[in-house]
Amino acid sequence: MRTRIKFCGCTELQDVMLAVETGADAIGMIFAPSTRRITESAARHIAEHLPPFITPVGVFVNPTREDIFRARDIFPDLVVQLHGDEPPSFVSSIDGKVLKTIHVAQDAADPGAIERAANEHPRAILLFDTSAGAQRGGTGLTFPWKTVAPVARARQVIVGGGLTPQNVTQCVRTLRPFGVDVRSGIETDSRKDAAKMRAFVQAVRESDAT
Repeated sequence: MRTRIKFCGCTELQDVMLAVETGADAIGMIFAPSTRRITESAARHIAEHLPPFITPVGVFVNPTREDIFRARDIFPDLVVQLHGDEPPSFVSSIDGKVLKTIHVAQDAADPGAIERAANEHPRAILLFDTSAGAQRGGTGLTFPWKTVAPVARARQVIVGGGLTPQNVTQCVRTLRPFGVDVRSGIETDSRKDAAKMRAFVQAVRESDAT
């Protein structure tokens, strides 16, 4: 199965066009408080020019329903990524495709706890990302991938957290995930880097073939 690739932290049309050109399947836009938070005007500009067959993903942290409605007014087919402490009842109530992030510590050693957390969200596609202290996401750090292997064998998962063109091969070969998610690993000086984006896609595709 081909591993899907999401390039996250897109803040302007140029980022999106680079993602499309270099082979991404999905583009992530952060609608939560962040240094990469997308403006409404930039989101609308992207929506006007987004090519077909590229999936827009909106990243939210403990949003209200109104937050999601406003984003879906811009992108009607937006996939919602919930990246905070949203309870299972809220996650399951969101219409359409939903990604629910489960944060995994760098020293995670209890696959059972991860499975229990995953089981709280039976309808969502799970996205595993690294937590480091109070910081969730954007850490540039990996977690021990084998701890989520039992879940990855049973259902669709996406893996993020510290992925780069250099280590994504090992991640894909270890887990064979539905998708991988990257932000800082394809950037230089906090800007999307076309060479790193191409190298990341190439590494994933070569991993799929082995």
